[in-house]
Amino acid sequence: MTETDLFEVVNPATEEVITTVELAGLAETDAAIARARAAFDTWRRVAPADRARLLRSFAAAVDADREHLATLEVANAGHTIGNARWEAGNARDVIEYYAAAPERLLGRQIPVSGGIDVTFQEPIGVVGVIVPWNFPMPIAAWALAPALAAGNTVIVKPAELTPLTALRLGELALQAGIPEGVLQILPGRGPVVGQRFVTHPDVRKVVFTGSTRVGKEILAGCAAQVKPVTLELGGKSANIVFADADLARAAATAPYAVFDNAGQDCCARSRILVEASVFEDFLALLEPAVRGVRVGDPTDEKTEMGPLISAAHRARVSSYVPDGSAVAFRGSAPDGPGFWYPPTVLAPVRHDDRAFTEEIFGPVVAVVPFHDEQDALRIANATEYGLSGSIWTRDVGRALRVSRGVDAGNLSVNSHSSVRYTTPFGGFKQSGLGRELGPDALNAFTQTKNVFISTEE
Repeated sequence: MTETDLFEVVNPATEEVITTVELAGLAETDAAIARARAAFDTWRRVAPADRARLLRSFAAAVDADREHLATLEVANAGHTIGNARWEAGNARDVIEYYAAAPERLLGRQIPVSGGIDVTFQEPIGVVGVIVPWNFPMPIAAWALAPALAAGNTVIVKPAELTPLTALRLGELALQAGIPEGVLQILPGRGPVVGQRFVTHPDVRKVVFTGSTRVGKEILAGCAAQVKPVTLELGGKSANIVFADADLARAAATAPYAVFDNAGQDCCARSRILVEASVFEDFLALLEPAVRGVRVGDPTDEKTEMGPLISAAHRARVSSYVPDGSAVAFRGSAPDGPGFWYPPTVLAPVRHDDRAFTEEIFGPVVAVVPFHDEQDALRIANATEYGLSGSIWTRDVGRALRVSRGVDAGNLSVNSHSSVRYTTPFGGFKQSGLGRELGPDALNAFTQTKNVFISTEE
């Protein structure tokens, strides 16, 4: 390896170098793909009960290592310790959930004349998984668990900035008895490792979470080989607050719907739409909630928001709030080392303002009024994205109407929930293709084989 193949991993809360990680080049990537291809022939034939047992052992190994995984994520990604513990637990839960899948990959018997027709759910082959830096641990698990359960082999490329928890998951898989080559963690740059997943014919599926721009490039590249993809891309989700809602609760929870993980979340409700008759009342309730968000040392149990991932990303976030922006109020952030940015509320803003139309991926939220249900839907849907969103109302009929009317894949009423590992997750429009999690994810990692057996003499 040469020095250009090394990457310094930095703690975003202190700006200190944690460690140095070797990044794979093209030769290393091809070798990993060859190992995965060879391992696939064996792994796909492991008895379903044995594959399930190995996945349960993997989940148990993650469970035993949860605190270590959490401390790695705090140091590497700047996540608060509370969030990081949840993420480690989520990775465990997802692996355990899909440990039940190998014995439940059921086919069908379809009535036909002249014989018996049955279907089988067959694994696809080698799966390349490209993981983002914002939620490195759970997002890796969301892909690798169902893919392994279905009989595929997996290569995970973590983001250059945040490889540490993925590398540890790879170690835990081996400790749990997952055979060599079945799950590999391959740190590397997107244009090298990620691009090779797209172009290599032995990688039969690509899973990508990240920006819509890169997702489109991956989709175009995979099209040349008719290679299936799962894409979870950008978001600009709306938090719609009607006048009949519990305003105090809606305002108290709104900061955590957008400032969690410092706003570095595709599901962040970064547009708050408030019915005009209660707009000023809502802002008055929102201000103390925003100012009360505890931003600081992510190792402190009381901290609610940590730093941004890098200096470059902080500069990008800042570009959405230039001098003269309509800043209604701000929270606080530490001075000194670390990539800090304060929770910021813009209100009111024009509907064509960059901060209202583009994904900021930081702790900045824009608040605008609306007049009625149709106006709320018009504003909420006036975006190329469609990932998530919230609706606040006491009217059940309205909740159902607006839920059906919002063009987004994951909605919650009187809450800000987006992800449950037992239910499908994914976006509409340019927020992605396919579904992760829940029973739907297995369909993304299998292909249906139909077999007709003649019974005629």
